[in-house]
Amino acid sequence: MSDIRIRAEHLEPFIQSVFENAGLSPEDAAIEAEVLIWANLRGVDSHGVLRVITYLDNIKTGAMNPQPDIRVVKESPAVAHIACDRALGPVATVPAMKKAIEKAKNVGIGWVLLSNVTHQGAMAYYSLMAAQEGFAGIAIVCSPPNMAPFGAKAAGVHNSPIAVAVPGNKRDPISLDMATSVAAGGKLQLAQDKGVPLGEDWALDAAGNPTTDARKGVILRPAGGPKGSGLALIFQCLSSLMVNNPLLVPVLRGGENSRNQNSIVAAIDISFFIDLDDYKDHVDNLIDELKALPRADGFDDILMPGEPENRTLAQRSAEGIPLPEGTAEKLREAAIKNWSRYVRDCNH
Repeated sequence: MSDIRIRAEHLEPFIQSVFENAGLSPEDAAIEAEVLIWANLRGVDSHGVLRVITYLDNIKTGAMNPQPDIRVVKESPAVAHIACDRALGPVATVPAMKKAIEKAKNVGIGWVLLSNVTHQGAMAYYSLMAAQEGFAGIAIVCSPPNMAPFGAKAAGVHNSPIAVAVPGNKRDPISLDMATSVAAGGKLQLAQDKGVPLGEDWALDAAGNPTTDARKGVILRPAGGPKGSGLALIFQCLSSLMVNNPLLVPVLRGGENSRNQNSIVAAIDISFFIDLDDYKDHVDNLIDELKALPRADGFDDILMPGEPENRTLAQRSAEGIPLPEGTAEKLREAAIKNWSRYVRDCNH
């Protein structure tokens, strides 16, 4: 079955209206819709609108809070801890990165920890916020266990993603966005929507056995074996443990697996170390020299981190976003829920 294509400018207001009807303010709903559609436009469909139904269910159960009391717990000129009260991820993370950028402007670096936030979408969105203003940007997220540490066949760490972005001059920013697992968790959900098998080394089933069945894959596998699981462990130590909100040990000891996350967003003032234009030229030169290297068999180009997404962005901006039938069905369900609430509100 072929994908359905829809233009971003048609999809985004619908997604915004769905979140408004779920209780978000118009401003927060607009942020949530923008971050999801941004992921789809760049080909990161695992973190796009296929998440909407899950988010709506989480709002209904209270796992996500549409009207959070987001507050700064502690702050210095360079660092801050923000308690997010189960806010939808972008709603808390966009202003947190803005705060990190402002701190970096004032003192050279901004390092902001978020606690008790929920799914934040594609983390490159936030690191690129910094890069687009001439800063180096970092974004890291940690959640309850969903990935087997190297040598284990049960989930013990989270596949904590990290995104790092730096600006170029004539070139687009270099934008690395990667999970510490072989494949991001959302790609398992996307495989279900598409009705395709998982990669050979993506996941384990509930019994700890390797599987390519998207319906059975529930435990992610670390990228690079001990390297991926080691990074995931360290990211937990830098985020969850620092905000006194451990997410791994309570679950490993038999407690409830919450949907909360803890996160880091940071901005670094490049101009503190070097003239910003000189730095951007260095990035351009580095990209140019790497692309000039002899290509391996079967490769037409040597792509930089973020470049495939930029190419997809150009294509999908012109041709529309392809939605697998499984994702389209979820949006139809969201539309029905959206319409039902609209009718109910009118009757009152």
